[in-house]
Amino acid sequence: MRFHHNLLQATVDALHQIFNDGKYADQAIQKILKRDTRWGSRDRGFIAETTYDIVRYKRLYAEIASVKEPFKPADLWRMTAVWIVLKGYEIPAWEEYYNTPVRRIKGRFDELSSIRKYRESIPDWMDELCVAELGEELWTAELAALNKQADVVLRTNTLKTDRKTLKEKLQALEIATTTDDRFPDALILEERANVFQTQLFQDGLFEVQDAGSQTIAPYLRVDSGLRVMDSCAGAGGKTLHLAAIMENKGQIIATDIYKNKLHELKRRARRAGAHNIESRHIDSTKVIKKLDGKMDRLLIDAPCSGIGVLRRNPDAKWKLQPEFIEEIKTTQQEILQSYSRVVKSGGSMVYATCSILPSENEGQVEAFLKSEAGSTFTLQESQSLLAHKDGFDGFYMARLLKN
Repeated sequence: MRFHHNLLQATVDALHQIFNDGKYADQAIQKILKRDTRWGSRDRGFIAETTYDIVRYKRLYAEIASVKEPFKPADLWRMTAVWIVLKGYEIPAWEEYYNTPVRRIKGRFDELSSIRKYRESIPDWMDELCVAELGEELWTAELAALNKQADVVLRTNTLKTDRKTLKEKLQALEIATTTDDRFPDALILEERANVFQTQLFQDGLFEVQDAGSQTIAPYLRVDSGLRVMDSCAGAGGKTLHLAAIMENKGQIIATDIYKNKLHELKRRARRAGAHNIESRHIDSTKVIKKLDGKMDRLLIDAPCSGIGVLRRNPDAKWKLQPEFIEEIKTTQQEILQSYSRVVKSGGSMVYATCSILPSENEGQVEAFLKSEAGSTFTLQESQSLLAHKDGFDGFYMARLLKN
C-alpha cells in the first residue's frame, strides 16, 4: 500500500481529538473529513477506518509504542507506525517514521498477544467485570468479536418499499447487499458505502440500523390497531420500525428526556412517511401519570453501558467508568418502576438494552418482578444476542405480560 502523508496527518489529528480532547470518535472523524473537499471516497474511508482501528486497539498500540496519555503528536505518529507494521505494510520514508524499530514492534506484539487485556485492548476494570459476570470463556470469545469492524446494515422501510425492490435499486447504484433470513427487513452491505448520500435514503426507503437492533421492535408483538409507547425513544430508530410494522395504524407515543432527540425523530418520521407517531417530552412525572393503564404495549429501550455495541463505538470502552455502570443500573430500575404503570391489564412490555451484562439485563428483570410495581407482571420470554454467536451487535430483550 502506498501511503499519503496528508491522510495519516488527518488520522493523527483525529486521534488527538479523541484521546486528548475527549471528543466522540464519529464526531471527530466527521469534522476531520470536512477539511479537504478533494479527498475521494477511498481517502475518506482510509482516514475513518484507520482512526477507528487505532482507537479500537489503543492500549495495545500504546504499549508497543511505549507511549502514555496524554499523547503528544510524536506519540500518535508512533502509534500509526505500529499500525502500519502490524498490518504488514512497509514504513514510509518520512521524518515522523525515522528509525522505526520494526523488529521490536513485531516482537512486542508477539509478547503481548498472549495477554487478553492487551491483545484485545481493554481496560483492566472492564475485563475483570465482564469475566465476573460472563465467565472467562464466553467473555474471551465475545470480546474478540466486539473488536471486529461492524457491518453496515440497512432496515427496509416497509411503509414505502419491500426488501427485494430495495435490494434491486441499490444494486442499480452498484451497492451490493446480502440478506439474512433471521432479519426479514435487513440488507447487509457487502462493501462499505456512504448510503446517506443516495436518493433512496433521502426518499426514506431505508434506515441504517444494526440487524440485532432490528429484532427488538418485532419482539414487542405489536398489531396495527394498538396504542404503543416507546419510552426511551431517542432519535427514533425503533419507533420508526414499530410504525412500519403497524402499517401507520394505531398510535405510537414516543417519549424522551431530551428535546433535541425528539426533534430528530420528527424529521426522520417525515422522511420515512410514518404518520402515527406522537412525540412527548418528559419534563415531569405528569406525562407518565396521564398514561396510567392506557397502553397496550410499552417498549423500554433502556440507557445502558453499551458494552454490546463496542464494535460500533470502540471509543466507548475508553470513556466508560465503573461508577457510570453502577449509576445506570439504578436508572434502569427506576425506569422500569415508573414506566411500567402505563401498561394496561392484558398488555405487555419489552425491556431491552444494548448491554451483554446480566446485571443490566436478567438481574434488572428479576429485581423488577420481585418489587411491588412488578408484582402484576410475569416474564413471557427473554433473548440475548451475542456478537460471537449471532454476528451482529449484542442485545438483550425480555417481554413481560401484565396479568
